[in-house]
Amino acid sequence: MFVCSCFGITEEQVRRHASAGHCTPRQIASESKAGTDCGSCVRRIQALLGRGAGCARRELLEQRPAGETAAPAPPAGPGAVAAPAAVAVVAATAAETPVTAGAA
Repeated sequence: MFVCSCFGITEEQVRRHASAGHCTPRQIASESKAGTDCGSCVRRIQALLGRGAGCARRELLEQRPAGETAAPAPPAGPGAVAAPAAVAVVAATAAETPVTAGAA
């Protein structure tokens, strides 16, 4: 069955790309162009890439030992307050952006 009518991409082709390690709609798009024209197939591609799609990279992540996280947690000392990641990114970006006189 066709997933992407614009480029003639089938469910089987999406599954083959997923089994080759392309585990996100963006990675599928870079391999096949599916989802890059009208975009109506992106949700279907996401559904095909869900659990059980045979994505080798996703299966490795799911086999991670219990308690292991993707990134270590920041150290918390007495009175430390963790900032949400989005706030930290905005603050870092604002600190790196030069301010010029008269800029609006």
